[in-house]
Amino acid sequence: MADRDLSALRIDPADKRERPRRWLLPLIIVAAGLAAAAGGWWLVAGPAVVEVRTALVEAAGADGPAAVLNASGYVTPRRRATVSSKITGRLIEVRIEEGVEVEANEVLARLDDVDERAALRAAEAEIEVAVAARRELDVELADATRSLGRIRALQADEVVSQDALDQAETRVEAASTALDRAAAQIESARAQVEVTRRNIANCVIRAPFAGIVVSKDAQPGEMVSPVSAGGGFTRTGIATVVDMASLEIEVDVNEAYISRVTPGQRIEAVLDAYPDWKIPASVITVIPTADRQKATVQVRIGFDRLDPRILPDMGVRVTFLDREASDTADKDTADTDTADTDTADKGEVDADDASEAGQAPVARVPATAVIERDGTQIVLVVQQGKARRRAVRCGLKGDGTLEILAGLRAGERVILSPPGSLRDGDAVQVVDGDSGS
Repeated sequence: MADRDLSALRIDPADKRERPRRWLLPLIIVAAGLAAAAGGWWLVAGPAVVEVRTALVEAAGADGPAAVLNASGYVTPRRRATVSSKITGRLIEVRIEEGVEVEANEVLARLDDVDERAALRAAEAEIEVAVAARRELDVELADATRSLGRIRALQADEVVSQDALDQAETRVEAASTALDRAAAQIESARAQVEVTRRNIANCVIRAPFAGIVVSKDAQPGEMVSPVSAGGGFTRTGIATVVDMASLEIEVDVNEAYISRVTPGQRIEAVLDAYPDWKIPASVITVIPTADRQKATVQVRIGFDRLDPRILPDMGVRVTFLDREASDTADKDTADTDTADTDTADKGEVDADDASEAGQAPVARVPATAVIERDGTQIVLVVQQGKARRRAVRCGLKGDGTLEILAGLRAGERVILSPPGSLRDGDAVQVVDGDSGS
């Protein structure tokens, strides 16, 4: 009986193997159902599509003169002067501040002239002394002359000796020489007075021409000198004045492309500070020398009309225009096509090299379409419903657009302000009313 009871408590090994199967099967069924649901949702919804706004790439230069060369430079005044004093002295007054307009010969500052005025009084006293000495010599000469006349008469009557006559003549010559010396001393004293007066005038520093003060370099109480004689404690300049009417542009053009530049050539200038403002200008002259270190030639460009927004030392980019140079434009276009092929092979371009080479733009896009990734300027082009990365070479910026020197063709569609998460090959949907391709 006891054996039968104990045998009832024994677990059959077959039952142990069957038990896991009873709870594993429902779990497998649930997992399969979830997988089927996910697959069905993917088939219905499809891959994620990013909605984007786009713009068509426009051909560059279609409505205006062809650009034959690009260059960069700076706005420079033809007349700029750092005003200093002609003598060493201590400033007692500075009348100007930065931004103040001044007229020609207007007083800018004054130096302490106490010592110079004292020297003037001393020089004027020297003149008086020299004049008094000359009067005394005039009297001596007159007396010597009368004495010589009497002695000559007595010597004719052989009353006095020849030696007495010689002495009388010598006295007249000495008095005459002393009188000449006194006259020279008077002239010297007068010259010294003139020098002292000029030194007093030099204590007043005036503007050399009409313009605007762009820098104030000294304060009252400081020493100024035309040379740095006092080390770091002496100023060599008081202020810098610029003639705003003489502003022009100076650019360095690669000597390999200087043949494209001629005097009078039309220019389109764009200031870095105002990228949407195109300023008409023209070439003044080509400086007839080259810089052997940089292999460039300097070109001076004049503005057609000056504007208060144009300031000295502003950075500027210029485009040299030429309507009639069709051969040159065709050559530039051919160079651009070659650059496009190289871009497709290499995937990156260099904007600086393009500007130096003077390559003409081939397309124009909104500035928001160009972004920088991994140190390369790119655009994302819509092709067959997908975003495709395209490296580009940019030119001048203006009116909210960018010139494209290489990497795009007119008629293509670019994505505006592409999201940072949008990558090459991602599906996109155009939402600006024109689906494009």
